[in-house]
Amino acid sequence: MSLTVSDASERPVELLRRLLRFDTTNPPGNEEECILFVQSLLAQAGIDTTLQAKVPGRPNLIARLPGEGHAPPLLLYGHVDVVTAAHQSWTHPPFEARIADGYVWGRGALDMKGGVTMMLSAFLRARERNLHSPGDVVLVLLSDEEAGGENGARFLVEKHPENFRGVRHAIGEFGGFPLYDRENKYYAIQVAEKEVCWLKATIRGRGGHGSLPVRGGAMARLAHLLRQLDENRLAVRITPTVRDMIRVMAEASPPLAQLLEPASTDAVLDNIGAAGALFDAMLHNTVNATVVRGGVKTNVIPSEVFLELDGRIVPGSSYEELVGELREFAGNDVEFEPLQQEPGPGEPDLELFPMLADILREADPGARTVPMLLPATTDARHLARLGIQTYGFMPMNLPPEVDFSQAIHGADERIPITALDFGTDAIYKVLERYGR
Repeated sequence: MSLTVSDASERPVELLRRLLRFDTTNPPGNEEECILFVQSLLAQAGIDTTLQAKVPGRPNLIARLPGEGHAPPLLLYGHVDVVTAAHQSWTHPPFEARIADGYVWGRGALDMKGGVTMMLSAFLRARERNLHSPGDVVLVLLSDEEAGGENGARFLVEKHPENFRGVRHAIGEFGGFPLYDRENKYYAIQVAEKEVCWLKATIRGRGGHGSLPVRGGAMARLAHLLRQLDENRLAVRITPTVRDMIRVMAEASPPLAQLLEPASTDAVLDNIGAAGALFDAMLHNTVNATVVRGGVKTNVIPSEVFLELDGRIVPGSSYEELVGELREFAGNDVEFEPLQQEPGPGEPDLELFPMLADILREADPGARTVPMLLPATTDARHLARLGIQTYGFMPMNLPPEVDFSQAIHGADERIPITALDFGTDAIYKVLERYGR
């Protein structure tokens, strides 16, 4: 059965199910079939599209609803590639898009085909209802976000910046999901994100024959470094976005205010349960050991081992500061070198935040809204090079038992059907109010 434009605009669950059934696992991506399906749907609505690709089979789609020219264009963008579901135990197959228990189950339901569905449904709804926006509405669906955006956002920004001419603000991933603190509920709107800062550590020590004991060698020193990383946090770093977020939450939960006192931050984090992980990442530069290389033969003790580290730094920090913090417990004889470093979006522009917050408060009276620093990275960092502020705004009225930050990239990724409708309606309200 074909999906009509009216179905896609008014019944987003059916659109999401179609998108989830395209296996766009990255690598390799294979986004083309999914993108062509969306292109066909937009063509049914009489909307012209452009496809631009860096490599065959991995296109990016650009569509535009012309506005009245009284406001800058508004950008809606998201990615259609997903991470692997391999070696995970799923209740329902990850690419069947099964409906069960009020949820749509599938890889990408949250990250981020659910968000793409909200944007695309709202975009089609605006066309169907002949919405006259003060500015153009530009829809961009991207490939390759999950592998860094080389074939997606980075390619478009560097080779086709004309797609974004005049754009100052964008709606993208990840915010709009709720955080719960006892009886209090907050919708977090992403306005900033941490920066990627991957690095490699080289640890050296005396090698030798595997039959003879070697104490304090490279392997032992690696073990010491790994233990230090596991048991210690880096320095507390409070950014303006996180300060504003915690101050709002502390109005209802006064103990949270102690997070803004560096002398007590870590002790508070240890005592606030699951929410501590999110705040922990927002209040520190972080480093996780991810890859170990060393040794080539079982009976040879290596004199050199290598450790790759996934570092994420808060806005305003730097690679040099991260290494300086690491040296406090790694010592000076561990050699660090950068593997990948990309600047983040910079100081956020909050011009649209009040409108987005109003829409969420109207949709869910009693809940509060807070700005959020995302501990990870998104395609926002690429768009920021053109001066575009992204607001992570995929509104989902999730129940407390669904922890968004833990559900993405894991087994049994799913979204409530009601949350999908909630988000689509919220994004359509953005289109109604933007520029007015």
